[in-house]
Order: sequence, then C-alpha cells, then structure tokens
Amino acid sequence: MQRLAQAYITGVGAFLPGAPVTNDRIEDHLGRIAGRDSLFGKKALRWNGVESRHYSMAPDGGVSHTNAQMCALALSQALERAGLGVGDLGMLAAATTQGDYFVPGHAAAVHAELRAPPLEIASFQSVCGSSLMAAKAAWNSVRTGEHRVAAACAGEFSSRFFRPSFYEGTTLVDEKGRLRPEADFLRFTLSDGAGAIAIEDKPRPGALKIDFIDIVSLANRFDPCMWAGAAIETRADMMTSWAHVGPRAAHHAGAIALLQDFELLKRVIRAWIGVYLQKVDEGRIVPSEIDHCLVHYSAKSLRAEIVSLLEDTAGMVPEAKWFSVLREKGNVGSASIWLMLEGLVQSGRIKSGEKLLCVVPESGRALVGFMVLEAV
Repeated sequence: MQRLAQAYITGVGAFLPGAPVTNDRIEDHLGRIAGRDSLFGKKALRWNGVESRHYSMAPDGGVSHTNAQMCALALSQALERAGLGVGDLGMLAAATTQGDYFVPGHAAAVHAELRAPPLEIASFQSVCGSSLMAAKAAWNSVRTGEHRVAAACAGEFSSRFFRPSFYEGTTLVDEKGRLRPEADFLRFTLSDGAGAIAIEDKPRPGALKIDFIDIVSLANRFDPCMWAGAAIETRADMMTSWAHVGPRAAHHAGAIALLQDFELLKRVIRAWIGVYLQKVDEGRIVPSEIDHCLVHYSAKSLRAEIVSLLEDTAGMVPEAKWFSVLREKGNVGSASIWLMLEGLVQSGRIKSGEKLLCVVPESGRALVGFMVLEAV
C-alpha cells in the first residue's frame, strides 16, 4: 500500500457577526414567544454557561450575513494567515447543520461567495461533527496528492430559526404561550458564526501536522437526539418526516424547529465516553501525550458530566490543559471546534512539538469525532 503524505493546517480563520449579545438581551434580540418571557431561558443559561454570543439576524429580522458569507469570510482569513490566496485553493469542503438552501449543497454557496476560480467542492450536513467530516475530506485530498492546498470550513446561522414565527401556531407552544423545553433550550444556547482551516502539503512556521481524524457514528444505537424535520413523538419514523406530510402540516406539528431530547442526551454522553475510552485502550489516543485538549461541549453542565465520567479513568486529560471559548463566543455548532482552535493558535500558547486533541461529540444521532494535531 502506498504511504500517504503528511498534511498540515497552516492557517485558521474565524468570523463572528455583529457585536456580542449578552444574556439579558437574548429575548430582545430573538423575540418573545407569544410576547412572553421564557420560563426556561434562565435555567438554560445556568446550564450552558454562555455569557455572550453573536447573531447574524438583527432584532428587526434583518440579516447582516448569510451562512455562506460567514464561511467565506472565515476562509479568507485562514488563507491570508497561511500566506495564500483563493487562487491557490484546489479543494473546498464545507460543513453546516442547516445551510442557506435545501439544495444545492453548502459548499457550492460558499464557493460562490468566496469568488474563487473553479475547484473541487464537498458538502457535509450533520450537526457539530460535520466540521471534522469536512476537515477529513480536505486532509485526505492533500495527503493523497490530489491537491496541494485544500480548506475546510463550518458555519451556522441558527438565529434565523429561533424567531417566534417558527414556533407560534405549532404544537410546541401550549395554551399559555409556553414553548416546549426541547426547543427553548436551544434558543438560549446556539448562535451564529463560522470557522475555517487551510491545509497544505508542506508546513509553514506555526503549522499543525494532522496526525489523524477519526469519526464514529452510533446511529445504529440511538434515535435522533438533536434534529429538525420530524415531530418529537414520531422522529424515529422517517416515513412521518416533514417531506412526507408536507411543509404546512410539518410546521403545525413543530417538525420544522430544531429540537433536543435531554433524557436521551444523558445516555448519548456515556456512549461518547465509551468510544473515547476505546480509542485510549487501543493506543490511538495517549492522554499523557496531550498538551492542549479542545472539547466541544454545548454547555458547561455537559463538561462537568464528561469530567465526572473520566476523572477516575486512564483517559482523563487534566482540566488545566483544556481550552474553550464557549463562555465568550457561545455554542456555534459545527463552527465551534475551529473557533476554539483559532483562539488557541492566536493566544500564542502552542509550542513546537506539543500535541493537541480535538474532540467533537455530536448529539444529532450520536456521533463523536477525534483529531490529533502536532505543532511543528
């Protein structure tokens, strides 16, 4: 078997739209369901630990940037930091939870906004783990020798799906105007933005060599845990999804909104940990070698749960080595891992020879991804 070449992250970019929005302004910005303050919002904020976030949607419904535009801006920054231009790019992989179109794919929209010459593209639509799906495609395209330069981006425009009109008149809102927790939690947790990486076949100063990217789906074991397109009670039956009942009936059933099953999430967390510990047992991940640990968790309460499950195992990386931007930048879904990596790179903390472990759990239908990088 032919040995594959090495590939390196040579630039990391990020884009967050608008000024930071603090906790006391969330409902002023997104709007109030049935004109009422949320009964669940303060509890959600205590759980998630986010103190500020960014929105591309203005309080009046105006839009500053599309998802594709945010991704293009993050990509431009990543390429610039690598000393590259759009003309150097041979392959672009783009990730998102919900793009600007149903069809075509997100990568086509990003390519158009980037104003790059003709190139290879690949679109990845999932939840948070789609970021590593795109990164692996870009990485493989470089290490197989197909392209000298590739890039991966991930973007989210969640706020447009959190407007009151997405919920009012649906079964998600009761007779007192209260939104079901499965929807309300996400309104106070998710926000907008994009991140990107440039990957090359040769290192530059400050480059990060990609040792590996592993992605494991557990969809064979779980119903959807975070989803849109199906009603809460019937989400496991894809014959009842929005596409089969039609958009009007689906909206009334609350099947268009983004939803989260908290009880199922508790089981999914343990499954994520199980996959991670298997990687440790196999020697694929060696915790004692890790100098910086970037774990995408959607809430500080989930971090506490993860730590409690790991602290007495051989898989625990000391919390002093963990790095996060959740508190100040929010949970930006698939873009979060790149926002974390960009923040760590720009902090100047990474030293030559150090290893970084990036962990991206996805509650969608239970998936977890791992990426190990080495500073060169």
